[in-house]
Amino acid sequence: MTNVHDSEQKSVPADAAGDVHAAISAGRILPVVVLEDARAAEPLAEALTAGGLRSVEVTFRTDAAADAIRAMSARADLLVGAGTVLTPAQVDDAVEAGARFVVSPGFSPRVVAHCQELGVPVFPGAATATEIQFALDAGLDTVKFFPAEQLGGLAMIKALAAPFRSVRFIPTGGVNTGNLADYLAHPAVFAVGGTWMVAPDLLAAGRWDEVTRRTAAALAAARAV
Repeated sequence: MTNVHDSEQKSVPADAAGDVHAAISAGRILPVVVLEDARAAEPLAEALTAGGLRSVEVTFRTDAAADAIRAMSARADLLVGAGTVLTPAQVDDAVEAGARFVVSPGFSPRVVAHCQELGVPVFPGAATATEIQFALDAGLDTVKFFPAEQLGGLAMIKALAAPFRSVRFIPTGGVNTGNLADYLAHPAVFAVGGTWMVAPDLLAAGRWDEVTRRTAAALAAARAV
């Protein structure tokens, strides 16, 4: 993978944060994708957009991540971000590949600072009041709440939202069509992340019609809130 950390760093347009927030809030569903084979990126992007989705998070959990982001970000109708970003070097790889935003499972001051240097919107993971305070100190107001269900789900978000009234959450982990409406009904929830519409078995089998069906169903459930 090309590392622009040691060469000319890319940056994104000044209005990137507004564009990213608008795109994600339009559907309020952020699929979390783990791709083992970058050749599946194009049919996956087609399946997601056919279901009505316009944003996706591709995780850096496999060696195919950067190439998958590069293929999917070539589409003008899909906003592609990088997930499971753990280091500044991965930020560089993601941005070089075309990622428009970054998501991390926890709060890394180095990752957040590097994203801000490049002008890349970042949603760090925050599971405690202390981590949320770190995010606020860094000038952020939207965080990933992960793993949501294991941390107490909506009840925990309600508890955290009480003192942190300006913070918005993207709960991820255990979210599905059965509980997403409950999450999205709370004003502190900006969007929900999940894998159920892009489950690894669906991607491995190339069941793109089922990806489209689940995506459309998730968006319909979100719009009904």
